[in-house]
Amino acid sequence: MAKAASKNSKIKDLKASAEAKNWTKVIRAVRSPKTGAYTFKEQIVHKEKVQAHLAGK
Repeated sequence: MAKAASKNSKIKDLKASAEAKNWTKVIRAVRSPKTGAYTFKEQIVHKEKVQAHLAGK
């Protein structure tokens, strides 16, 4: 018979999921000056800093 999850582990999971919702995956297309082909750069950024990240090169 399986063990029931403790109340403390459920609280930790809720906190972690709430904190994870504050992050966003940003995918940016970058063109190579040598070949002209596009590559994609992926980065995990806090949701409040997404616009600043996209504005900066």
